[in-house]
Amino acid sequence: MRGLQGNPALTQFKHGIEREALRITPSGSLAQTRHPSVFGSPLTHPSITTDFSEAQLEVITGVHQSVESCIQELTEIHTFIHHGLDEELLWPASMPCGISNEEGIPVARYGESNAARFKEIYRVGLGHRYGRVMQTISGIHYNFSVPDAIWDLLAKIDGTSSDQKARDDGYLRLIRNFRKHSWLLIYLFGASPAVCGSFLQNKEHNLHRLDASTRYLPFATSLRMGPLGYQSEAQSHHRVVYDSLPEFVNSMIPALVESHPVYAKIGIRDGDVYKQLTDALLQVEAELYSTIRAKRKTRPGERALVALRRRGIEYVEVRCLDTDPFDPLGITVGTAKFMDVFLLHSLLTPNEGESASQSARNLDNQAKTVHNGRDADLELVAPDGARRFADWAQEILEECVAIASLIEDVSGESDRQLIVEEQIEKVKDSELTPAARLQQLMVERKQPFASLGLDEDMMQMSLSHERQHDFNEVARQSERDREAIEASDEVPFESYLADYLSFREEE
Repeated sequence: MRGLQGNPALTQFKHGIEREALRITPSGSLAQTRHPSVFGSPLTHPSITTDFSEAQLEVITGVHQSVESCIQELTEIHTFIHHGLDEELLWPASMPCGISNEEGIPVARYGESNAARFKEIYRVGLGHRYGRVMQTISGIHYNFSVPDAIWDLLAKIDGTSSDQKARDDGYLRLIRNFRKHSWLLIYLFGASPAVCGSFLQNKEHNLHRLDASTRYLPFATSLRMGPLGYQSEAQSHHRVVYDSLPEFVNSMIPALVESHPVYAKIGIRDGDVYKQLTDALLQVEAELYSTIRAKRKTRPGERALVALRRRGIEYVEVRCLDTDPFDPLGITVGTAKFMDVFLLHSLLTPNEGESASQSARNLDNQAKTVHNGRDADLELVAPDGARRFADWAQEILEECVAIASLIEDVSGESDRQLIVEEQIEKVKDSELTPAARLQQLMVERKQPFASLGLDEDMMQMSLSHERQHDFNEVARQSERDREAIEASDEVPFESYLADYLSFREEE
């Protein structure tokens, strides 16, 4: 496989996991309490913050070379959280439940600094643009980076260099292949075939009635990844180009600087009250709804796109994974290990570019898999015409078996091929998918989506005295950091915002 046999770099990929989850009351309704103070400041805490809502926790691991150590940190953070929630619980599914109305969803607060106000106004803008209910959808983000030794080896095989441009090109090839095949992940790990009726307030839909409070589609996999979830009609008309980093940046800039008619009607301010950061198609880069993103750590006050243009792509962030409702962490070791194999497959598969027609096929195949992925007769659209879903999925997964074998030969592990074989079994029998298992659970137990079982295993776990002390100290330090940021602000918010939005290039 491109000369990678026996290379120790195959064990050096870096991983990180982010998990979003709603805090709910024992009765199943969305928590109305503030972000618990025991967790520290959501503005500055490195591991525990909030996403859209004050009630929506976001858990962030550090960067790990081992999947197991990454999952271990995720476990420890969750254990700390569960013991700090008092009587509240974490909702185990991606799609929310127990939402009475838009006003009952508190937007996240971060403090009084310019940075805090920026984050809050961005979320207020999301609420105006898409509705607060949609923003409470949660998921798993999987971060993945390729080690230097792999880039060096690929450069040697191809007779090229391993400079930053070559790495940017490699990451973009990975992204293009991922976008082409991400429907497979939606099928294998989609776990939102149904939604609570409270989510559908004032929304048009074609879902079937499962019970008094649950709506579903018979062959659905991940409604989270369809029109009811993280999709934007406005964004669908703007093409982002992934053929080179300069083309990517240039295709993104208009969406960030040009006024969009629909959002211009909202207005940016009402007196002194901000309604959104800008009236562009995207307030910030993070508003782009995509199954995968090119990423680079930013410096204080630096835009994500500017960081990419200055220093290139550092890693990718996968965003199409539903939270696994059958696991208290929302993701298993097996899923994470499969993601490594799938992403390496995306890196190594040739792909010279993504045409506009291929981009449209990506969206079409995603929609078909979201709504009918478990239909045995489903066909997707490949560049050379229609293909049976099962045949195409089997072909990709068989290639992944070979990649899993490469990793096992170096790592000494014996589970990667087995994990891929388990995914092949899901393709052969759709009843093994998380979506089918969840639907079966609701049907057989006559259990509505709103009363999903809440795994209490985390409540039974404990941290060592040392780890508990570490978490408590990080929380206290985050509050000190927040106070320092607030004390250091020297310019009015309007100047801070204008400077951020200016795309200044000076280092």
